[in-house]
Amino acid sequence: MADLAAFIAGLPKAELHIHIEGSLEPELMFALARRNGVDIPFASVEELRAAYDFSNLQDFLDIYYQGAAVLRTEEDFRDLALAYFDRAAADAVVHAEIFFDPQTHTDRGIPFGTVMAGLLAGMDEARERHGMSAKLILCFLRHLDEAAAFETLRQAEPWLDRIEAVGLDSSELGHPPEKFARVFAAAGERGLKRVAHAGEEGPPDYVRQALDLLHIDRLDHGNRALEDPALVERLARGEMTLTVCPLSNLKLRGIGDMADHPIDRMLEAGLRATINSDDPAYFGGYVNANYRAVAEARGLGREALATLARNSFLGAFLDEEERAAHLARLDAYVAGEKAGR
Repeated sequence: MADLAAFIAGLPKAELHIHIEGSLEPELMFALARRNGVDIPFASVEELRAAYDFSNLQDFLDIYYQGAAVLRTEEDFRDLALAYFDRAAADAVVHAEIFFDPQTHTDRGIPFGTVMAGLLAGMDEARERHGMSAKLILCFLRHLDEAAAFETLRQAEPWLDRIEAVGLDSSELGHPPEKFARVFAAAGERGLKRVAHAGEEGPPDYVRQALDLLHIDRLDHGNRALEDPALVERLARGEMTLTVCPLSNLKLRGIGDMADHPIDRMLEAGLRATINSDDPAYFGGYVNANYRAVAEARGLGREALATLARNSFLGAFLDEEERAAHLARLDAYVAGEKAGR
């Protein structure tokens, strides 16, 4: 496994499913709480980490929203973004497409522009510091109503040239994709790409709704699509990218053990699966930890791992020149590793 871990460590990759608020490590949470005079219901970093024992998605979300309360200023959002980019660069991530949840902040009175300015500053510094490119995906909180989503899209209007796509996250069960069909159509009319969380806890029908009603360009999670062979065949035929998050699946009890993870079944079925970290501060690891976890538990070799990295570039919202450059870099790395063995 040591050789495989070294291979993963240097493997060029994109990350396509990362909630920037979910990269808020306890140490930074406490630092921002002190800086902003915010009380949080935990006495120490250790006590906070001990609370990360979730039985389902909602358990996690309850703490996630508490943590986000420390984010107040442009500097806070910049620091949050940079902390993630530093960790991602250390994992050989060369391109990241990050989710952000503006409603989590605007509902607390934080201006939309404050969130955007801070995240964009972090992205610009990451480009200078690491040569890493990044794009923003604005997520609508699905436990809120359609009107709130439309209001968020309205607030985003001045920033649409810096936002690549819209997404759909938060509590999945009871909030089917069809609830947001009209706002996704409006986003598409504005030239935005569309992605959605579906098939994490929700049934295969939620995946179908995301395809047929939201007209998504990429599927976030999608694990439960495997329960429906016809749906799997459709996803494979359409070359739909799935942004799979193994440690998240384990932490939120989507699987009982990493040995049960379906990532290799996804690849065998012809699905364009990718590996991502989701909310790494809460789920126990950034992107390379997720690669290592499935490699060890499911016996994935270098070829499968390289395929997962290749899929991340194929599924990224890059222009063809950028994509070709990343794929050439990946191919050169894999060829060099073969030659070195």
